[in-house]
Amino acid sequence: MKKKFVFIICFISLLLTACKEDKISLGNNISFNKEENLHYGNNAEQVMDLYIPNKKSSKKKEVFIMIHGGGWRGGNKSQLTFFTLSMMQRFPDHIFVNMNYRLASATQYAIPDQTDDIKSVIAFLKKKLNYKPEVILMGNSAGGHLSMLYAYHFDTDKNVKAVINIVGPADLSDEGFKSYEEYSFVEKHLVDDKTLPVKTSAVNFASPVHWINTTSSPTLSYYGKTDRVVPLSQNKILDSVLSKNNVVHESYEFNGGHLDWDKQPNNTFLMDKIEDFLKKTDKK
Repeated sequence: MKKKFVFIICFISLLLTACKEDKISLGNNISFNKEENLHYGNNAEQVMDLYIPNKKSSKKKEVFIMIHGGGWRGGNKSQLTFFTLSMMQRFPDHIFVNMNYRLASATQYAIPDQTDDIKSVIAFLKKKLNYKPEVILMGNSAGGHLSMLYAYHFDTDKNVKAVINIVGPADLSDEGFKSYEEYSFVEKHLVDDKTLPVKTSAVNFASPVHWINTTSSPTLSYYGKTDRVVPLSQNKILDSVLSKNNVVHESYEFNGGHLDWDKQPNNTFLMDKIEDFLKKTDKK
């Protein structure tokens, strides 16, 4: 217990120090250049934190784009700051983006704004880096949903190398998901109905599984065994559709509920599986 407390204090100290500088040192000769709250659009919510490895290399680096949860209407990138730093330690040769996106409200739909924001971040990176990076979309809850939806349907330029989906709803029509306390929002206000194709419901349009085909991005998923927000039935449905289309995928379950994925030992297990999964996709 004492060792764990010391680790937390050291980690917080590291974070506070990093916030005051444009460089983050993570030990073992791992360091990143940091740019916080970069604007990738004109809206005040369209900001992102960018972390680029300080170590020079001629190799074009892949990019992790971290997408927070919050029911499409809440949350912000700070929720994923600690986990992003942990990922940076594990993947020191990757670029990291931790993004905010325009939140839905009583007068603003989530989609297509939020998927457009992912597209804008990728366009920003292309200009910033002067090359077309391979992107790994990684999100939890609503962020996991948006990662899948963008990769399977909106990624027309095929920038997404892989999706890391953490407790993200994949089939919004699933009876198990309909117990979600904000399901009326999902039905009526998740998607701007003016953008819907003819004879396509908002629920189907916004369901990532609706868009999976044989060219869909490799996907790793992580779901909680006692999640009362996004039930395990989502994992089974997603696996089934990915398998049917011969898409490279893996899925794992952790002990805990919707918010327990980034607690020990769940977070370490997840990073281990991500590392293994990306090595496999590199060989494809």
